[in-house]
Amino acid sequence: MFANLEKVMGGTAEKLSNNKVLIAIRDGFLVTTPLIIVASFFILAGNFPIEGYTDFMAQFFGQGWENHMDAVIDSTFSVIALLGAIGIGYAYARQLESDPIAGAAISVVCFLILTPKSHPAFTNEAGKVFNGLANTNMGSAGMFVAMITAIVSVRIFVAIERKGWVIKMPDGVPPAVSQSFAALIPSLFAMLTFFLVYLGFSLTDYHYAHTFIYTNLQAPLLGIGRSVFLEPLTQFLSTFFWFFGINGPAVTNTVFAPIGLALTTENLDAFKNGLPLPNIFTNGFSNFFTNFGGGGSTLALVFLMVGIAKSKRMKTLGRLAIVPGIFGINEMIIFGLPVVLNPIMLVPFIATPLVNTILSIIATVIGFLPRTTGVSIPWTTPFFFSGWLATGHLIAGFWQIILIAIDCLIYYP
Repeated sequence: MFANLEKVMGGTAEKLSNNKVLIAIRDGFLVTTPLIIVASFFILAGNFPIEGYTDFMAQFFGQGWENHMDAVIDSTFSVIALLGAIGIGYAYARQLESDPIAGAAISVVCFLILTPKSHPAFTNEAGKVFNGLANTNMGSAGMFVAMITAIVSVRIFVAIERKGWVIKMPDGVPPAVSQSFAALIPSLFAMLTFFLVYLGFSLTDYHYAHTFIYTNLQAPLLGIGRSVFLEPLTQFLSTFFWFFGINGPAVTNTVFAPIGLALTTENLDAFKNGLPLPNIFTNGFSNFFTNFGGGGSTLALVFLMVGIAKSKRMKTLGRLAIVPGIFGINEMIIFGLPVVLNPIMLVPFIATPLVNTILSIIATVIGFLPRTTGVSIPWTTPFFFSGWLATGHLIAGFWQIILIAIDCLIYYP
């Protein structure tokens, strides 16, 4: 039975993992990860979760010192869709064996063609409207427009390029000049296509592609992401793939990562503006309140192996795995115990993250567990500190300890 399941799951995972569009979206948004983490440190610096911290810092830097952090924060989170368009365009062009720099350039230009250049809020002191790019469209609300634009524009660019509709320069011309002229006609077709799309939407009640895509695609998908079913389903699939030796998050993130990033950014926007946090299910929730020590929440299992295991091999493996486990790395347990294709481990390995997820949902709904602020911290941050920093409340760190204790009870038999 396990052999048949492994064949089916392996085939499904391979198809998803090898899909060039999904790979480009995943890798494109990964480009934004270090920028988001660095910007999150600036958010923490301005809003560190210790009482009296802001007033203490004001003694040295003056009142309103934390507002200066917005120079970095707004330059990152407010243009996350633009950064995504650049990253996805680059990654998809590389997947299609074309010039990735040209792919990034055509993606961002086509994205800007579809982006509104005016907004009712853009008025000067005299009340006159002026042009500009709204952070709303450049930020989380424009993420799906960025994804679609990057994929379609690069696909058009590469299709024209492969037909040979390019300007070829003489052999003596420098390569950089030849490449720029070779990209001229493919760029024309891509930009003309999106200009026609722009004109088409201008004749509708939506006026802009951003409004249409957000209303009919992004908002419904985010609604699904906010449902109480998606996070448990994601955790189940991720752990189930791990049981067969397949990196679960590498598969599920190709599909669900854009939704998680959009929900996380919404919480961050609300946190910055002092508004109630709208979403339970963010990247912080997935990273720090469902699994401890890696997929299957095996940190509890490692603690049991070190503390009460009678087998010398188990104790030795537990001691070797405990430090990586604290930082969320558990391949040593997955393949060394092993968990993979081990029927004895199947039920606790899959059940533990589900129990953590469901209990954390309940704790959040009843108000015991604070919602995550959207601040991005490394997924390798140890428990307690990760919960504290992700929510700004110490109670979240203690909640993680409670969950690990419950995980020990599940793994103990």
